Amino acid sequence: MLLSVENLRKTFSGTPVLHDIDLEIEKGDVVAIIGPSGSGKTTLLRCLNFLEKADGGRLTFAGETFDLAKISRNNVLRIRKRTGFVFQNYNLFLNKTALENITEGLIVGRGIKKELAQTKAHELLARFSLTHRENAYPSELSGGQQQRVAIARTLVLKPRILLLDEPLSALDGLIKESIKERIRMIARQFELTTLIVTHDPEEALTLSDRVLIINNGRIAQFADPMTIINKPADDFVNDFIISQLMVKRTNILKLFSGPNPKNAATLKAESGALA
Repeated sequence: MLLSVENLRKTFSGTPVLHDIDLEIEKGDVVAIIGPSGSGKTTLLRCLNFLEKADGGRLTFAGETFDLAKISRNNVLRIRKRTGFVFQNYNLFLNKTALENITEGLIVGRGIKKELAQTKAHELLARFSLTHRENAYPSELSGGQQQRVAIARTLVLKPRILLLDEPLSALDGLIKESIKERIRMIARQFELTTLIVTHDPEEALTLSDRVLIINNGRIAQFADPMTIINKPADDFVNDFIISQLMVKRTNILKLFSGPNPKNAATLKAESGALA
């Protein structure tokens, strides 16, 4: 087991946001975290990377256990060095090229020489099919390209855990499917434990090994996708997952049966423009 959390608690201005969260996550697991808006899913992700400080609970990471209410600054920094975080808006340096965004953490944060940092960055740019865009600035990149740069910038630091906050929210169509497959590939090839916050049940079910469903700051269910579908823990899980999937199905049917139905070639062309 790479990561476990016991009784993690968090409040904002006296209002409880997370209630006694218990988790156990194995090395290489891809876990999707999903729940209604305001359920606490992003707060949980931020607590795991200490962007928010939990009020209490215990965290065990790579065999070491820490009291979340009393953890030292040095231990926070040690854990962060082994944890990668990709923000929803990517947080790329606007005044730096794709190559420079990837090398920045190695040069400034790790003290690696520029030539070696660039060699490592070029390897990831090639892996992510971005070699031809290495000198482009974020404003010159599509949403999909920006996301790939953000992930590469994180992977070059060789984290043990990858945290992704709504990585697909700004993407559409085929490019979203391409990025989903890329995330799965990254988890396999790098043996990365990956936690992904999403609002989309379809993404959660098709992208992950296990799905963590949060409601009002509590875990409603934590299980593999087939169990979620076939044996929902309660009415909330059933309604939240199934109702959203039904809405998506209805919207897809409308797309293809409306007054100006779109065909597959049209959708592919529109999605390709975002790649």
